[in-house]
Amino acid sequence: MTESERTQIKTAFLEKLQTFAQTLKEYVSTPDNQWTIKGFIDVFENIYTISADTKIISKILEIHLFSKFLEFANQYNYEIILAEKQNWYPDVSFVSKENPEIKFAVDLKTTFRLESNSAFCNGFTLGSHGEYFINRNSPKNIQFPYNQYLGHYCLGILYSRKALTYLEEAVIYKRENLTEIPSVIGDFEFFACEKWRIASDKRGSGNTANIGSIIYIKDILKGNGIFSKLGEQWFDEYWINYGKIIVPDAITKSGSPRYITNIRDYLKFKGIDDAWIAENITSKTTTANFKAGEDE
Repeated sequence: MTESERTQIKTAFLEKLQTFAQTLKEYVSTPDNQWTIKGFIDVFENIYTISADTKIISKILEIHLFSKFLEFANQYNYEIILAEKQNWYPDVSFVSKENPEIKFAVDLKTTFRLESNSAFCNGFTLGSHGEYFINRNSPKNIQFPYNQYLGHYCLGILYSRKALTYLEEAVIYKRENLTEIPSVIGDFEFFACEKWRIASDKRGSGNTANIGSIIYIKDILKGNGIFSKLGEQWFDEYWINYGKIIVPDAITKSGSPRYITNIRDYLKFKGIDDAWIAENITSKTTTANFKAGEDE
């Protein structure tokens, strides 16, 4: 397959995925933009409200949307393969039934808008930069080796959280009172993009080897991540080398060497002008200075 053919196939798949993403809000939302999922039901038809825990929300959304993923795969003649284990990448592999060499990795990613400023979100983790990312023929913690995928995509879900009071959480509802149950989330926004386009140069979760995203929502929806001007090759190269290269002549207060963990230091090390870094608003500490629409 030529590079031109690869690009055409990737572009066509992304366009389909983006169109698909725009159909999902109506599927998961009530007319007043609440989540259609209201709670858990037992055999006595008692309904219990859902916790706002992000892991619970994410898993239920994944289950909620699975039938839609099947419809998408069938519509475009793909086989859908779910990750065999919980911590494997990606969430979903789409494999062409006509040509099994054509594979796409799609991760379903969810996050919430910040209550302090809805122009920002809490951010996404965009997969590991560990073994399978570095050694692209490795089968470790990945459904197929990384280099077998033509493209790596994020189907993202942004939502707003509704804080339930203790009394609202404690109430046990009956089926006839279904419409009275408050939804824990709502105001959904769906998008699809190649994951490198919304990546930051920071880890997404503590000391784990996860790639973090940018957090300004308008930049996310535009695909204006920190690597968006540099391109996917620089994204790959930076994250493969993250934390491995010593900053020349840089010593920490403890006397130990300092390693490169930001894109400016990396480009300086490579002798590249940092003007290629995309400008975006990244700091959660400055959210009070920006409102949705103010930068337009």
